[in-house]
Amino acid sequence: MKRPMRELPNPGPKSEEMLRRAGIAAMAQLCALLAGALMAFGVAAAEPPAVHIGRFDSASGFPPPPWQVVRFDEKVPATVYRLVRWDGIEAVEASADASMALLTRPVEVDLHATPVLCWRWRVERVVEKANMATRQGDDYAARVYVAFRLPASAMSLAVRATLALARKLRGDSVPDGAINYVWDNRHPVGTQRPNAYTDRTRMIVLRSGDEEAHRWVAERRDVLRDAIDAFGTERARVQLVALAADTDNTGERVTSGFADIHFVARDVECDPIPGHGR
Repeated sequence: MKRPMRELPNPGPKSEEMLRRAGIAAMAQLCALLAGALMAFGVAAAEPPAVHIGRFDSASGFPPPPWQVVRFDEKVPATVYRLVRWDGIEAVEASADASMALLTRPVEVDLHATPVLCWRWRVERVVEKANMATRQGDDYAARVYVAFRLPASAMSLAVRATLALARKLRGDSVPDGAINYVWDNRHPVGTQRPNAYTDRTRMIVLRSGDEEAHRWVAERRDVLRDAIDAFGTERARVQLVALAADTDNTGERVTSGFADIHFVARDVECDPIPGHGR
């Protein structure tokens, strides 16, 4: 005998509403998971690219735009710069003989996106009679100079007045502050002190002595953190970057090289030119 089919109970309005809400909640959770995955992918894909400011080519003319040689005193001989291929590295060679000049270029970079400055340099020897504590000894076989514009809130009224006067005398290129990363002759690596001429420039020793001379060495420095430490602000803007070998105070003769200058994000490795190695 065939049994009559049992009818399913009518869920009723209350049960239907509960099912509807459960479905909405499940869909919302799925959408959140998908959004998180897409955001994670987007962050990885949007990693700021390296900002190269010093990719040199020895076959091109000198100075390579927008780099230019800047002299501060026409009575002082200028350091001689030229493009070379040095031990397989395309670089700028700086030859100082009782001389001083900067090889400089304007720079626009977002330090919050790419705060780390990378470069390679080498020296053939340090300046033997140099002494960063005195004006007479303020010479370096190699240095990388970063100049900044700073917010007014990071400077006292006296500093702003002094800078305004300096700009009247020497032009608008006078920075609000600067950091010099130097290859010194005697002070320990990590030494930091004001420049012998102005406390608006912080000197930071990254290499010292001749032990690493005659070969390329790589540097990686968080410029934003150094600027915060030196000037007390996260709003420092890079105005220019310069390279130099100078011996106008000691009268000595030195030769150095610079290559692969670029900015990267904190969690990104330095990005040397392909074929240059590390």
